[in-house]
Amino acid sequence: MASAAKPRLDPQTAYEVISPESYARWDPLLDTFDRLREESPVAWVEDPEGRHPPFWLVSRYDDVMRVSKDNATFLNNPQTVVFSLTEGIEFAKNLTGGSPHMVASLVTFDAPIHMKYRKLTQEWFMPKNLRTLEDEIRELAHKTVDRLIDAGPEADFCKLVSQPYPLHVVMQILGVPEEDEPRMLMLTQQMFGGQDEDLNQSGMKDLPPEAITQLVAGAVKDFEAYFAGLTAEKRANPTDDVASTIANATVDGEPLNDRDMMGYYIIVAAAGHDTTSASTAGAMLALAQDPEQWARVKADRSLLPGIVEEAIRWTSPVQHFMRTAAEDTELGGQHIAKGDWLMINYVAANHDPAQFENPRKFDASRSPNRHLAFGAGAHQCLGLHLARLEMRILFETLLDRIDSVELAGEPKRAKSTFVGGLKTLPLRIAAA
Repeated sequence: MASAAKPRLDPQTAYEVISPESYARWDPLLDTFDRLREESPVAWVEDPEGRHPPFWLVSRYDDVMRVSKDNATFLNNPQTVVFSLTEGIEFAKNLTGGSPHMVASLVTFDAPIHMKYRKLTQEWFMPKNLRTLEDEIRELAHKTVDRLIDAGPEADFCKLVSQPYPLHVVMQILGVPEEDEPRMLMLTQQMFGGQDEDLNQSGMKDLPPEAITQLVAGAVKDFEAYFAGLTAEKRANPTDDVASTIANATVDGEPLNDRDMMGYYIIVAAAGHDTTSASTAGAMLALAQDPEQWARVKADRSLLPGIVEEAIRWTSPVQHFMRTAAEDTELGGQHIAKGDWLMINYVAANHDPAQFENPRKFDASRSPNRHLAFGAGAHQCLGLHLARLEMRILFETLLDRIDSVELAGEPKRAKSTFVGGLKTLPLRIAAA
């Protein structure tokens, strides 16, 4: 039976669940989600001053799973799929001629167009195709660990390993030349980390929302300019890569329009490495904090897949997505009206003790581990097999070549509501 009165978050809690600083602090945010799952797992979040549209916060695993899988009732497209302030939504509409999405991509499409676009590149990211890349990825992993050892005994794992390694892999698949990878990393950090003074390249704390929106829009524009040039090249001289597939693709007999094509490039280029980077750094942080677990997985490599899955759950790099109700429905005892906006929070869901025993503990032997960090249903992450492969090969190499690892300073998380994770991870390593 749906509740008649909406459970509303108090202003402090409402601010906390949307604040980039909360996701950088992490543990207090997890405390908040623990409380909310008990008290009001589906709660109404409203800003009396209208700084953002009202929405339902969904924090319980079962409810997030239901919304993720029910793509007919809970849509990606009508409203923005990433939490935005009202000002940012209006900016996007002015920029795009009416769409709330600054970038049109797989994550903003609903059926039937979503699957038509997804199928264009899906084969590239399936295990059968990825097996042909294993030797190349293994060689890259060894070169990456060489760089870490050469820089040691103290080094920033994010800068030397977790950022460049998955970036190089996905750019090779996409067809972006190696010399352009630093530009791709910078633009990704500006787009996903626009709220963080280190990642948005401004060095300025507490930038006003309009400045952050303009930084993100600038990154999108730069991405589009780059990929317009790449499109021309791949149409003139197609090669065996994802960029050539996108540049020459047709849907329903028509070439992709410029906006959809640029969005496709951007989602592969940016999401294809940033999330894997965050999970890789998260695993290394957990193992550096727990020498016994490091020794255990070093001795028992059957735990390697467990490290990967637990890292992805424990880190939850994609911290939320938004959905819009296509019809009146009920969720977690609450009446959801047609047109209501919902935040499905993966950080909260992946730390739900009803699904994961002792969820804050990083446990490589956790089984089962049905986390939601890749999403679920039709919109499950396109690159999940690639992420698992990259991480497994890297950690095989790290465990082979490093005897011990410990923190050499205070790790720092990104200030970001959407895609988050560590931005620095100072380590002290002892090579084997």
